[in-house]
Amino acid sequence: MHASEKRSAGLGLALGSAFAFGGSGVAAKPLIEAGLDPLHMVWLRVAGSALVMLPLAWRHRDLVRRRPALLAGFGLLAVAGVQACYFAAISRIPVGVALLIEYLAPALVLGWVRFVQRRPVTRAAAVGVVLAVGGLACVVEVWAGLGFDAVGLLLALGAACCQVGYFVLSDQGGESDQGGDEANRADPLGVIAYGLLVGAAVLTVIARPWAMDWRLLAGGADLGGTRVPAVLLLCWVVLIATVLAYITGVVAVRRLSPQVAGVVACLEAVIATVLAWVLLHEHLSLPQILGGAVVLAGAFIAQSQTPRPPSGPVAGSGTDGDADLAAETGLDRERAEA
Repeated sequence: MHASEKRSAGLGLALGSAFAFGGSGVAAKPLIEAGLDPLHMVWLRVAGSALVMLPLAWRHRDLVRRRPALLAGFGLLAVAGVQACYFAAISRIPVGVALLIEYLAPALVLGWVRFVQRRPVTRAAAVGVVLAVGGLACVVEVWAGLGFDAVGLLLALGAACCQVGYFVLSDQGGESDQGGDEANRADPLGVIAYGLLVGAAVLTVIARPWAMDWRLLAGGADLGGTRVPAVLLLCWVVLIATVLAYITGVVAVRRLSPQVAGVVACLEAVIATVLAWVLLHEHLSLPQILGGAVVLAGAFIAQSQTPRPPSGPVAGSGTDGDADLAAETGLDRERAEA
């Protein structure tokens, strides 16, 4: 495959990953509004995805011995933390707003790079942070006395902070155990699989799924005025918005680069907002739309101008996860979201 064809295929996969992650909130919110607890929703998503990824976890079982801290941290922050905060947030505020706040993560990463790792950041990256924060002020309409649910906003910000942990752990995951030995690198697919398993185990204790009303999954949920089987929405969240999104994101970051895939993954917030507008009728005001565009511009500048780390990350941003692991492992994220 020629370089141009490889890049085109990678861009297509990155866009597909962003679309898949962007649809998670739209599919999950009707289930939450039908009576499913947000924690139960995220448990179903993570546990179902972990079950699907179980064969990959077995294939990369050596990671448990070689990188236990990475797998535990990734499961706690990039999976359980991001997803739980995101789904709890969208139960209180619009999907688009929650994702836009979560996409402050690339800007927050700069604070980690500058003040914790003590590495320089460019002036353009600092401008990106200012733009993202200013755009967020428009999204939440601070002049109206914070019109959105304050708890929902804090939960969305918590998802952004967990996304910072996602980026940092992805960076560490790309480093070898023995100075550049490729054999010791953590395979992205293995990290995803074990991250989901760890996240599912943690969320099982927190969410207590045995107390869930399983009858809700046998019924339906309202998707913008249309009655849709609940199990169909759940299958979308598990198979499309999580498993497919992560895998396509990882393949995309291999064909492109973590930085390019991460920038493409910023489109997740746009896709989620448009889908929520069309399918859930969540209309945003003109200042909120403009503010969202500024947030994305700030995230784009901040991420694309961040100095390349000494060794490549296990996966890029994304975000659900979230952008995901292409952007969020390149994935993401999310982008855990979503």
